[in-house]
Amino acid sequence: MRKIIHCDCDCFYAAVEMRDNPALKDIPIAIGGSVEQRGVVATCNYPAREYGIHSAMPMAQALKRCPHLTLIRGDMAKYKVVARQVFAIYREVTDLIEPLSLDEAFLDVSNVSLYQGSATRMAQAIRERVSREVGITVSAGVAPNKFLAKIASDWNKPDGLCVITPGEVEHFVQALSVKKIHGVGPRTAEKMARLDIHTCADLRTRPLTELVEHFGRFGKRLHELSFGHDERPVKTHRERKSVSTEQTYAKDLPTLETCRKELPALLEDLERRYARLDPPPGVRGLMVKVKFNDFTQTTVEHADPAPNLEQFETLLNVGWARGKRPVRLLGVGYRLAEAAPAEQLSLF
Repeated sequence: MRKIIHCDCDCFYAAVEMRDNPALKDIPIAIGGSVEQRGVVATCNYPAREYGIHSAMPMAQALKRCPHLTLIRGDMAKYKVVARQVFAIYREVTDLIEPLSLDEAFLDVSNVSLYQGSATRMAQAIRERVSREVGITVSAGVAPNKFLAKIASDWNKPDGLCVITPGEVEHFVQALSVKKIHGVGPRTAEKMARLDIHTCADLRTRPLTELVEHFGRFGKRLHELSFGHDERPVKTHRERKSVSTEQTYAKDLPTLETCRKELPALLEDLERRYARLDPPPGVRGLMVKVKFNDFTQTTVEHADPAPNLEQFETLLNVGWARGKRPVRLLGVGYRLAEAAPAEQLSLF
């Protein structure tokens, strides 16, 4: 049985800013783009969250909720330095680390002998060292698999630790709200509520065929997770599946034609990002993202190994037609081909 720790730095960017400037600690702050550039909140501290502010919220809306909110542009170079310090502490415990972002990772400690093999004590030690040596806090979840470890790390935030032992899995999962399952967004949760599915115990009462009928392939995953089953290993190498770029405009793009005029600059930036991949993988498809001025958004995709401007224009036409309203954000991207598996060559 695996022993998995999920570590998640608490409001990471904001935590680094509060560490470097203690005067920010007890006031609402948000990291992100400026209102003039129609930026969004990248993260915010807990005093700001008391006003209902959250990541991905437009900064203008955040300021309406909290007029005295302190805005900080952010310093990605500094955050990357801090992230490397945190991950260096993780690596002193195990080499089996799967980074999910700068501030979040799974650690497989199944075969680690430190602290008499206690994953709980390892998680406690990690949290104490990060707090003492780096000056920020980490919440951690300990469980027999990745699904439960990730849920556990969020259970006692901020600066918390939650442990789900193998003997506690059954009781914990049955009472777990389906809203806690990764992939269950507001719309899926509403659909489940209409079906009178609110907890994993409710999911268990439904046949697999019924879940697949209502939720497609995700129905099979829901069935597995409702029993606390998750056999995914911790992957030390995460294969990139896409590369993309997007731009939020200071003024809405009022027509389809004005949107089209922005495509060449976006595609030029996309090509620069793609060229930085080492080595650049194959392209298997392309995508266009359109966010309208009412904050609704749509993504249009098409499989093609040789994308060009005309194809992106076609996808933009489809995306714009779904809203036919002024556009505040455009994005373009490539879906990347999976690396070819190693092949045993014939001797003859």
